[in-house]
Amino acid sequence: MTVHGTPASAARLRRDLADRLVRTGCLHDPAWREAVESVAREPFLGPAIARATEYGDRWEVVRREEMTEDEWLELVYRDETWVTQVDGVLVEEVRGLACGAPTSSSTMPGLVVRMLEAAKIFDGEKVLEIGTGTGYSTALMCHRLGAETVTSIEYDRVVAGRARDALADVGYAPTLVVGDGLAGYEGNAEYDRLIATCSVRYIPIPWLWQVRDGGTITAPLSGWMGGVAFAHLTVADDGTASGRFLEDDVYFMTARPHGPPPMSSPLLGIGDGRASRVDPRVLDDPAGLFAGQLAAPSAVKLGGGDEVALLDVATGSQATTRPEAAGGWTVRQHGPLRLWDAVEDAVLAWQEAGSPHQSAYGLTVSEECQRVWLGDPGGSGWDLPV
Repeated sequence: MTVHGTPASAARLRRDLADRLVRTGCLHDPAWREAVESVAREPFLGPAIARATEYGDRWEVVRREEMTEDEWLELVYRDETWVTQVDGVLVEEVRGLACGAPTSSSTMPGLVVRMLEAAKIFDGEKVLEIGTGTGYSTALMCHRLGAETVTSIEYDRVVAGRARDALADVGYAPTLVVGDGLAGYEGNAEYDRLIATCSVRYIPIPWLWQVRDGGTITAPLSGWMGGVAFAHLTVADDGTASGRFLEDDVYFMTARPHGPPPMSSPLLGIGDGRASRVDPRVLDDPAGLFAGQLAAPSAVKLGGGDEVALLDVATGSQATTRPEAAGGWTVRQHGPLRLWDAVEDAVLAWQEAGSPHQSAYGLTVSEECQRVWLGDPGGSGWDLPV
């Protein structure tokens, strides 16, 4: 096992990080605290990280070799997400600014431990992790549960190789699989817990087959309009899974196969016009956006405030809103789907229920359909796009 950094300073910074996570309400379980204090984060960042600039698609590369060891460790143990790959290229291979969208990162430790605590993992349980990433969350589980109980899948071969090396460097050898996490991994099934450190549009059915009866699936949901919810489902003996969304607002990068397809620039503002029944600004509210997204799951959202455009990638249907000088809003809709009609109905149902957080909804998954419901399983429902 390689010793990283200045041992005394790294250990102190890990304790400080654990204290910070407790103060901010991210960390409650003493066993996870002990893991945070024990597992070095620096091996999982590699020789460089990228951080945001004022330009949304450009990233400043920060290299370990250009900093003192104390400066690097101070950066490592911030409760921040550090990007390690942009558009499939490891950031240490970039000269100048990295340009594009992040495709792998070391997620902020506070979010990692919130995910682990939400999954309610107990000592001795077998866990399947979807999305190894840098391997830091995998290492925390190995420390607490033992590496022999942890299986982790990573889609990107280069990222997986880096994670394998980092885990070996700190002394852990879990089962690491390169492949499609949406298919799970039958080799070590059945699992007590499945956690996804990537967001998905719906729950892949193989996950249900690989988790034992009474086991749980914990995964962030994210749609193409940007609405998110945090699912914690219990698998029943009839092969279904169900549960209410959690109060935590937890989300990760979207699994690559679940992201929206590329789109050409459309001609907006066409179609039949009428007065909108809801204020388009309701979609600026995360809970309102989630409600509206349920009714238009194949649409992406452009703009915000009074002027919103929804574009359905499957049919080319669109809806655009604009404010009127005399008050209210006009919506124009074009194509086979009346997107705004459906969004209005879902938003009005949410408002009639008191405009609650996403935790007022739940999800029931079977091999036939995946239905989100409001209030209780018998309430208003919308099908996810499986």
